[in-house]
Amino acid sequence: MKIIVCIKQVPETTSVRIDPKTNTLIREGVQSIINPFDMNAIEAALQLKESCGDGEIIAISMGPPQAEEALREAISLGVDEAILLTDRAFAGGDTLATAYTLSMAIKKLSPFDLIICGKQAIDGDTAQVGPELAEMLNLPQVCFVRKIEEIKDALMTVQRALEDGYEVVEVNLPALITVVKEINEPRLPSLRGKLAAKKKEIGKWGVLDIEALPDRVGLVGSATQVVRTFTPPPRKDRKILEGEVKNIVKELVAELKERNIVL
Repeated sequence: MKIIVCIKQVPETTSVRIDPKTNTLIREGVQSIINPFDMNAIEAALQLKESCGDGEIIAISMGPPQAEEALREAISLGVDEAILLTDRAFAGGDTLATAYTLSMAIKKLSPFDLIICGKQAIDGDTAQVGPELAEMLNLPQVCFVRKIEEIKDALMTVQRALEDGYEVVEVNLPALITVVKEINEPRLPSLRGKLAAKKKEIGKWGVLDIEALPDRVGLVGSATQVVRTFTPPPRKDRKILEGEVKNIVKELVAELKERNIVL
């Protein structure tokens, strides 16, 4: 079984910085981690490989040269191969441009059985890249997978998380799934894995390598752009109500009426 896992290196929550000129995240020189949901995607791929007894897992990521660190961490966990899509032309890409770039790279890796993505990245929180990637590759997709029940005869059965439960879905392979954190508990790397990751050669592909159209990648190829970013001003008229519930309710209703807020 050949599994491709798409991962993203994201800034740690306390390290987020915005470029004032492009209104995009500054990634170079910023302390980063593997997107937490992508760690679940890696673990799901590893468990599938172990249950099948054989197979190959390829991790692929798009980002600046420092994103190689994320791929080496993936290898230390048990991923077999890793490819970094890195090119100045890829910078500033929105979800559409990112999905296109990934799709062109994945076409070079065909044939494959399954693509696994985290449900969303914690920096953008769009949950769009996985579904867009599936559409561009013309693959069936299941989002928000919380459990992989079975894979048999090129048919995969999964549980898809809903707000009030889950539904069981069957999908033909090859396919793409996005996973939620409930699917597993990511493992820690072994010492042997860390040593192997240091020696592993990471493939690096640019625009020419994946034969992508220059006007469809990066900022130029993005259908959306951030016009302005700002920090909302703090509210100065906040009030904390304390006391017994029945008294708080009366006071709250009086405050809302005073501020002309319709109940």
